[in-house]
Amino acid sequence: MNRQESQYCMMRIRSHYPQFRGKEQVIADYILNNPQKIVHSTINQVADDLGVADSTVFRFCQRIGFKGYQAMKIALATEIVEPIQDIHENIMEHDSEKTIAEKVFRSNIKTLEDTLKILDDQAFHQVISAILGARKVELFGSGGSNVIAMDAYHKLIRTGISVNVQSDTHMQLMSASQLTDEDVAIIISHTGASKDMMHILEVVKASGVKTIGITNFAKSPLSQGVDIALYTMSEETDYRSEALASRIAQLAMIDAIYVNVLMAKKDEGKEALQKVRAAISVKRV
Repeated sequence: MNRQESQYCMMRIRSHYPQFRGKEQVIADYILNNPQKIVHSTINQVADDLGVADSTVFRFCQRIGFKGYQAMKIALATEIVEPIQDIHENIMEHDSEKTIAEKVFRSNIKTLEDTLKILDDQAFHQVISAILGARKVELFGSGGSNVIAMDAYHKLIRTGISVNVQSDTHMQLMSASQLTDEDVAIIISHTGASKDMMHILEVVKASGVKTIGITNFAKSPLSQGVDIALYTMSEETDYRSEALASRIAQLAMIDAIYVNVLMAKKDEGKEALQKVRAAISVKRV
């Protein structure tokens, strides 16, 4: 287990949360609501408090990527001490417009910081290498995620690579069906459980296409189905869904990919960027 996996316990629980059921959800809620108490409790005490077997708590720790309870407790203690407490402040009715704006900005900043903390260096390197070696890169996303896919297209086309995006789901499927094992498909989905995107994944995998997923959930169908997965980290507040917050992290992830690809292409990338700038300069007054 690498340092990123071992250190951020509460982030990992929140990331896996939609997949928890029954006792797992009870344990997850207990840890998230009582992190200080967990640090000073044995596995027996936690099991007694929740009315579950020690083995159930132990399996939960393994489910979120730890060797056992003690490893999870150490990670949680580190997380609390650092500290990286939740600053997703609830918006109050009496808050001024400026205060609301400040809270939204803080939420966005924390989303970016949390996503950077869980960024897997090896997976990110594999993404850049796959894009650079692809004959063509196709971007997919539905709903709000399609906006991110369009932004990615807007960025990556400046690098000189062959890139495409469609907004209509039927057109996406048609385009996906034409990809080959020389191509890369980047699928963006906050939940990682969009039926449209899972259908796209099924189509491209049948043709041997290299697949990259960008999602907020580590145990989602998308993250488990793609060749390489990148994760964002966002939380929900009373007035703002985690899906909305994750857009900021997805955009930042795309920006990071774009800059890396452009830098790797060196003179070829600079030339492509200059061509784009020259072409659109006529649109300015």
